[in-house]
Formats: sequence, structure tokens, C-alpha cells
Amino acid sequence: MEEQLVFSKSKHDEINQQLDMDRIPKHIAIIMDGNGRWAQKRHLPRVAGHKQGMQTVKKITIAASELGVKVLSLYAFSTENWKRPSSEVSYLMQLPVRFFSTFVPDLVKHNVKVTVMGDITQLPEATQKAVKDAMADTAHCTGMILNFALNYGSRDEITQAAKKMAEDVQNENLAIADIDESAFGKYLMSAQLGQFADPDLLIRTSGEERISNFMLWQIAYSELEFVPEHWPDFDEDSLRSAIITYQGRHRRFGGLKINK
Repeated sequence: MEEQLVFSKSKHDEINQQLDMDRIPKHIAIIMDGNGRWAQKRHLPRVAGHKQGMQTVKKITIAASELGVKVLSLYAFSTENWKRPSSEVSYLMQLPVRFFSTFVPDLVKHNVKVTVMGDITQLPEATQKAVKDAMADTAHCTGMILNFALNYGSRDEITQAAKKMAEDVQNENLAIADIDESAFGKYLMSAQLGQFADPDLLIRTSGEERISNFMLWQIAYSELEFVPEHWPDFDEDSLRSAIITYQGRHRRFGGLKINK
């Protein structure tokens, strides 16, 4: 056990030495995958994985805030997740209530503001209340934004944005000539994130290499990092390692860097 602790500390120190604090991504988005498989691997019910995953959300939120990340977007519940067994969906709907009831004081302490994108009107009343209360209780915070994608699907987001834009054109509040990428972005749910609406880095845990209908418009030029750890095993060093990988890439945004 002592040797393991020494090895862990050595690895932690090595990661910290490699991390460039001047190049921390402003917006990190995470597809939190693998809760159920984490539980099954340990012969536990799937909900045990979701419960442990909630603790990981707390750890990663604080770690990201301390690193200076401006926005942390977490894919908490997709529009497709309603297809899961009703007992699991019911448990997932209870998680925001449990999460915010214990974690909001820590969020306020770390100056973290909660925002949500997705159609929360379809959620149970208790879940809606927990989410709205968390946003209200942290509205004054000016540090990192913890942005939950809750009952969110990117294709639905884009479809709804197109409808709203079409209505504005029909009502003569928007001219067709004024429609461009910037204008369209203002109709998306991520518009509330302002200049940080587009993630610099997208991480997906559990080894799966899919986007799964998450922020399709916004990740056009994001760096993608697929890591093997299931979400409950993803820790502060896992986050730092993903950032180090990001820092080792050259973001050209479709152009070329010319050395003079």
C-alpha cells in the first residue's frame, strides 16, 4: 500500500510538472460515460455507478475551477436517455436533487455558477426545482460556469434554433441577409455562455469514440480526447492528463501556421 501511495504521488507530481498553466482550455466539455459498466464490473446495480459518478462530478468541478477553466459543460442526461429502464431513469431524475442539496455551498465557496441547457420543463417537478434553485443560489457567482446538459440533444437544439430564427424572419425581426454563423449561434442554448460557447476540449470517458448528439454545432473545431477510464474512475489527474494531451496539439482551425 505504501509503495502504491509513493507511485501515485510520483505520477501526480509528474503530471503537474508537464501541465502548462498558461494554456488551460477555457471551455471543457465532458461526455460522462461508463457509470453502468463501472458498476457491473463490480457486480453492483447500475444505479451504484450513477451514485459514484455524482461524486466524480463534484471532484472534477472543483479541480477544473482551481485550474482556471472558464466553463465546464457536463452531459448529464440526453434526450435519448429516456429510453433506458424506467427504474434507472427515475433514479437519474433524483440525482440533481441529491447533488445540489449537498454541493451548492461548495459551489458558492468556489465562486462557481450553475447554468443548464436542455428542456428541463419535461423533468419531474422536484428535479426542476432543484435545478432552478441551484441556478438562483449561484447566480451571483463570477467564477467558472458549471453548465449541465440536462434533457439535451444537439439535433433538437439546432432544430429549435432554426425554428426560432425562422419565426424572427417571418415576423420581420431578422433579415435573411443578416443570417450568418454568428447570428445562428445566438439562437442556440449555449448562447448564454457568451464568448466561451464553443468547447476547446471535448472529453469522453469509458473508451467509446462517439459524440452521441452532444454540442454538434459548438465542437466544430474542438480537440477530442477519448479516455479509457469509466466516469467514476476519472479523477483530477485524469483531467490534467487530458489537458496535457490537448496542450500538445496544434489548433489550426482549418488554416496553416506559417513559420517566418
